[in-house]
Amino acid sequence: MIEFDEQKKRLVLKLVYYGPALSGKTTNLLTLHDQLSLDGRGELMLLDTAEDRTIYFDLLPFFYVSPSGMKIKLKVYTVPGQVRHDATRKAVLQRADGVVFVADSHAAQMSVNFESFDNLEKNLSMVGLSIERLPLVLQFNKRDLPDIVPDDDIRRAWGPTGLPVFMASALKGWGVLETFQEILGLTFDAVNARHGLTARFGVEREVFLSEILRVQQ
Repeated sequence: MIEFDEQKKRLVLKLVYYGPALSGKTTNLLTLHDQLSLDGRGELMLLDTAEDRTIYFDLLPFFYVSPSGMKIKLKVYTVPGQVRHDATRKAVLQRADGVVFVADSHAAQMSVNFESFDNLEKNLSMVGLSIERLPLVLQFNKRDLPDIVPDDDIRRAWGPTGLPVFMASALKGWGVLETFQEILGLTFDAVNARHGLTARFGVEREVFLSEILRVQQ
C-alpha cells in the first residue's frame, strides 16, 4: 500500500510497531529517536492515555533523497496495546508497508503474545493486507529482565512462522537498531521489486539503509 508518485519522484513508506500492551513498542521508537542521527530525522510526537502509554506514535519520520532526485519519506508508528483501542490499531495499520511485532519476553505473557499476533493477522486482513506477503519482523523485548522465556524456547515456538526473530532490550538500547534495520531492508526489497527503485531511480539498497541508520556520534 505504498504511497508512490512517479512523476514527482516521491515515495512514502510506513512502518508500524505492533504488539501487546506494555511490550515496549513506544520504548523501541524512543530509543531509535535517541540513537539515530539528527540529519533527516523528524520530530517525535506522542499521544498518551491514562491506561495505555500511547494511542498513536505519530510519527518518527526520516527523509532520504537519491542522486536521481527520488525523495523517500519513512514514517514509523506504533499502536495501542489495549484491546479497547482495536479500531485505532486498524486505522494505523492501513497502508502499512512493513510491521515489527514486539512481544513481551516474560513467561507469563506468552499467551498474550500469541493472542496479539492473532489480532494482528485479523486486523491486517480487515484493512486489505496479507500477513504472508507483508514484510514482518518479530522482536522479543525485555531480555534484560528476570523470569523470561529462554531463547531456544522462543525460537522453537516461533521458528515455524519463518519470520526473522530478534532478541532485544529496548530500555537498555540493544537489539533495537538490529530489528529496525531488518524491517527496513525487507520493506525496501519489497518496494524495489514492485517499483524498480534501483533500476529506474538509482536508489541503492545499502546506501538507503546506511543513510537512515546513521547513529549519533
